[in-house]
Amino acid sequence: MPHVNIKHFPAVLNEEQASELVSAITEAVTKAFGCKEDVVSIALEPVEPETWQDQVYAPEIVQRHHLLHKTPSY
Repeated sequence: MPHVNIKHFPAVLNEEQASELVSAITEAVTKAFGCKEDVVSIALEPVEPETWQDQVYAPEIVQRHHLLHKTPSY
């Protein structure tokens, strides 16, 4: 615990960029939850733009809006 799953449009991240992103998220999560970094898991999940509405927006943003702490403006 905790697990972070970042869904995003496909983007090419080199190893350094991915590592920097994971490090920054890990730092924020461990600080917020007061946990050790070895219990944090992070997934980067590309989602095609044409399936975003059905796979992400409707089920995770609209239907689970009560869990959001930041909402998109689209």
